[in-house]
Amino acid sequence: MKLDVDILRYLSKDDFGVLTVVEMGIRNHEIVPSELIDRIASLKHGGTFKALKNFLKHKLLHHDPSKYDGYRLTYLGYDFLAIKTLVNHGVFSAVGRQIEVGKESVLSVQ
Repeated sequence: MKLDVDILRYLSKDDFGVLTVVEMGIRNHEIVPSELIDRIASLKHGGTFKALKNFLKHKLLHHDPSKYDGYRLTYLGYDFLAIKTLVNHGVFSAVGRQIEVGKESVLSVQ
């Protein structure tokens, strides 16, 4: 799946908090229960479930209702968490247009 950085622009601090909770829950669970996500994220007025629904729409999470109601991160979700971490550490400042594709790299202009 192609990385769409436009989605990144509209994710809030609370949204990234929910993604981080799912990442933390994966350490102990293969599929993180939705009750656990809601309890740890502790957002008010159903904010956790709104964020989860938004992540499902953009395929950052996968919902697995087979054993119990739970979620797991997709590779795209891990990529968004990594980009957010790099932005917070000042490694990334902006993402620009793609201008050239090489054998092992992609060149972009800002």
